[in-house]
Amino acid sequence: MTRRVISGFPALVASLPILFFFFALIKLKLKGYVAASWTVVIALAVALLFYKMPVDHALASVVYGFFYGLWPIAWIIIAAVFVYKISVKTGQFDIIRSSILSVTPDQRLQMLIVGFCFGAFLEGAAGFGAPVAITAALLVGLGFNPLYAAGLCLIVNTAPVAFGAMGIPILVAGQVTGLDSFEIGQMVGRQLPFLTIIVLFWIMAIMDGWRGVKETWPAVMVSGGSFAIAPVSQLQLYRAGTAGHYLFAGLSGVSDAVPQTLAAGAHLPLRRYGRVAGRSDAGPHPLYEGANCSRVVAVPVPDRHGHSLERTAVQSAVCPRRRAV
Repeated sequence: MTRRVISGFPALVASLPILFFFFALIKLKLKGYVAASWTVVIALAVALLFYKMPVDHALASVVYGFFYGLWPIAWIIIAAVFVYKISVKTGQFDIIRSSILSVTPDQRLQMLIVGFCFGAFLEGAAGFGAPVAITAALLVGLGFNPLYAAGLCLIVNTAPVAFGAMGIPILVAGQVTGLDSFEIGQMVGRQLPFLTIIVLFWIMAIMDGWRGVKETWPAVMVSGGSFAIAPVSQLQLYRAGTAGHYLFAGLSGVSDAVPQTLAAGAHLPLRRYGRVAGRSDAGPHPLYEGANCSRVVAVPVPDRHGHSLERTAVQSAVCPRRRAV
C-alpha cells in the first residue's frame, strides 16, 4: 500500500498545474489569461523543484509552448472567427439558419445537422471551442434555449474533436509521447465509430428520452455511421501522418452525413417539440403539415429581407467555410 502511494505521488505532483487551472477558473473566478499565466508559473516551479529539470530546458519549454499556442492554434481560431464575422455581417449566416429551418422543424434533426454535422465541419477547420460557440448560437436562432444548446453542443462535440483543428490533437499526441502520430490516428479512428453512435444516441435521449431514441435512430445511424466510416477508411488507405489527411477524414464524413441524415429523417414521425428543447412557444411550427404534425413540408423560407432562398444563395453561404479550410 505504501509503495503504491509513493509511486502515485509523482503523478499527483504533475497534475497540480491542471488542478490549479480548474480551481482558478471555477472557484477563484479568474479570467482565462490570468489563470493560464499562474498555471505556467506553477508548472515551471514543479519542473524545476520536483523533477529537477535544468533551468534552460524549462525556460525553453515555456517559450516553445507559447509560440506553439500562437501558431498554429491561435492562428486557426482567428481565421475561423474572421470567416464567421464576415458571414454574420453579410447576412450569409441568416441564410444558413433559414435553409435549415426549411429542411426540418424537428429540433432533434436540427441538432444532428447543426450541432453534429456542421459542428464537426467547424471542428476540423478551427477547433478550440469555436465550433461549440458558433453552432450553439445558430441553434439559439432556431429556437433552442441558450444554456441548453451550449450543453448539447459540448456533448456532441466529443466525437469529432479527435481530428479537430486540422489534426492538432493527434499530431501533438505523437510529439509528446514520441509515438507515430499516424498510428495514434489509426487507433482513434477504429474507436471513433462506436463512440460516435453512442454520443448521438445519448444526445437524443437527453433531448427526448427513450421515445426520441426510437424515433430518430435511422437518422442517428446514417449520420453517425457515415461520419465514423470516413476516418477509418482514410487512415487505413493513406500512410501520411499529416494534418491534411486527418482533416479530410473528418470533413469527408460530414459531407456524407448531412444529405443522408436529411434523407433518413425526412419521414420520421414529428411532434410538437417546444417543451423538450426549452422553447417558450408551444404553438405548432409553421413548417408542419396540418394539425397532426406527421410530415415535414419543404416550403421556401424567407430571409430577413423577406426574399425566398435560392439554392445558389445557400451554396454561397456555406462555401466560405470550405475556403477557410
